[in-house]
Amino acid sequence: MFSPSARLRALKPDWISDPKVWRTEVLAGLVVALALVPEAISFSIIAGVDPEIGLFAAFTMAVTISVVGGRRAMISAATGAVALVIAPLNREHGLGYLVAAVILAGVFQVVLGALGVARLMRFVPRSVMVGFVNALAVLIFMAQVPELTDVPWPVYPLVAAGLVLMVLFPRVTRAVPAPLVSIVVLTVVTVAAGIAVPTVGDKGELPHALPVPGLPDVPFTLDTLTTVAPYALAMALVGLMESLMTAKLVDDITDTRSDKTRESIGQGIANIVTGFFGGMGGCAMIGQTMINVKVSGARTRLSTFLAGSFLMVLCVVFGPVVSDIPMAALVAVMVMVSFTTFDWHSVAPKTLRRMPAGEIGVMAVTVAVVVATDNLAVGVVVGSVTAMVIFARRVARLADVTSVTDPDGGQVVYSVTGELFFASSNDLVTRFDYAGDPDRVVIDLSATHVWDASSVAALDAVETKYARRGKEVEIVGLNEPSSRMRERLGGTLAGH
Repeated sequence: MFSPSARLRALKPDWISDPKVWRTEVLAGLVVALALVPEAISFSIIAGVDPEIGLFAAFTMAVTISVVGGRRAMISAATGAVALVIAPLNREHGLGYLVAAVILAGVFQVVLGALGVARLMRFVPRSVMVGFVNALAVLIFMAQVPELTDVPWPVYPLVAAGLVLMVLFPRVTRAVPAPLVSIVVLTVVTVAAGIAVPTVGDKGELPHALPVPGLPDVPFTLDTLTTVAPYALAMALVGLMESLMTAKLVDDITDTRSDKTRESIGQGIANIVTGFFGGMGGCAMIGQTMINVKVSGARTRLSTFLAGSFLMVLCVVFGPVVSDIPMAALVAVMVMVSFTTFDWHSVAPKTLRRMPAGEIGVMAVTVAVVVATDNLAVGVVVGSVTAMVIFARRVARLADVTSVTDPDGGQVVYSVTGELFFASSNDLVTRFDYAGDPDRVVIDLSATHVWDASSVAALDAVETKYARRGKEVEIVGLNEPSSRMRERLGGTLAGH
């Protein structure tokens, strides 16, 4: 028997007593918190709410998901995708309805997570995942372009200096994240030299106090529910899509597995909590997650918790200092994130020469749709559907029919190979010589599998055409699942 203290030690993660891990997680959380400030403010502007609404959402989402989420070290906060979905609701009905939609979206996500929506990630092909990553890198870079246009000329050397620092500093030491060093150095230089460049403070006023929980200011009626439900459902789906894709990306980077079902439910809980604190809701933030995991090396829930906690401390306690951070420093960080996120191997000439054209096409379609719509979820759906269509066409061509007639001409044996499903079975009916075949026909399906009702209907149609000519058909070789499907559906689907 174990003593209570022994059981407690067994439950504690190994990193609790590792000072090196603590240093990495704390510094990573600080870097992410600094990067969250301008992002949250920008997304608040997109949603049409005060900056503090986005900052409160970033705080409550990060802190809550660090406890209930299924993917360690992933950052969740207010995001552009969610802001775009709920902006019309806020514009037409006001903040109370927006907050109500956030809470209802959280409920939807909990339900969808419990129903196993995370299992749908199995149907996202690798080519779509690569396209998703590359599109993400492009979007991160494009988001920085406005910060580099119509700005004072010192912004450009500051961005360049920040990039140089992040490239060279890791060669000196990795004890402190290079992005943090870059932000601190550029802030000190601009303040000390009095260089007039856009700062974080120019994005909007930071909050001066912690958020207070409360109910949304809306009438609790059926009319309110019907108004917010469509926006809430759209937000729930977009948020889950981006969060699950980001979790899968972090799985690949860290060579670890995450609990996608727990993450789906956790996203819902985080949005419910955020709504009751008056935030605008959100989902996984891919750019900040890359800063946390790929650039800073964080691997635990501590970095996520501290990112949200540091964000509020920075805003409430160190607001004037944070306001002086030049946007150029944060732009440099995000440009570096964009560069490191892009899968350069996927577009190398050597790789493109070896990859099937269909795979390259799916990747390109995913990137193009994401960039055109500015919506990662739409790109993933379109890319996945494109991949499925290409796969169906490719597999359909593999289905083949060959025939052997007995020497005495008494019967013909047709051998069907490949997979029979809606795409391949459509041509099956045309592959038989109904008029010229002898009176006995054997169709051997031992080298195939019947996947759907379309295939059963095609086999029924073949039998019907032979029967009209007074010829006997025997279907042999069906495996057990195919046989059960044919017994259940056979004779009820064939056309006239």
